[in-house]
Amino acid sequence: MSNKVEDLKKKVLDAQKEGDIASLYVLEQEAHETFDEDTLHGYYANILDLALEKLTKTLGEHRRMDMNEVQDFATLRALYEYAMEHYSVGKASDAAALFEVLSGLSNDEKFSKAMKLHQAAATEGMEIDDFLEKVANLQATEKAGKWYVSEFSKEAQNLLNKLEKKESK
Repeated sequence: MSNKVEDLKKKVLDAQKEGDIASLYVLEQEAHETFDEDTLHGYYANILDLALEKLTKTLGEHRRMDMNEVQDFATLRALYEYAMEHYSVGKASDAAALFEVLSGLSNDEKFSKAMKLHQAAATEGMEIDDFLEKVANLQATEKAGKWYVSEFSKEAQNLLNKLEKKESK
């Protein structure tokens, strides 16, 4: 095994031992270039495990995650990717529950509102492709430089209104 692979594995192991999700994301591109598919799967599973541990700890502390704190930011990203993965494989109700948790987890209002819109679409049973085509505004999201869908069409407000009606019953 080459020194490059060994060095990367050591960096990944050190980050995992430290619970450093942000460092794992910094190493992500190198991991994609170096690791095989099975190793990459384990890499992302470790990120998710760390994020779930941080979620449990945060909920136990009765606090909200701070988008300006690097580990909270990385944790929110990992949990968002997990929710989107559920949504993309047709597990809309699981995704909706995860989006609901995310909407209350962050101190960032824009992120929280975006997660509510994700939740509304998943709760309605909207397919992810329809959500991305009809509700999300991916060009505006990209322009805003966000890592999550943050910009939406006018259709989004209708979904949010439906969700709020359901929640108020």
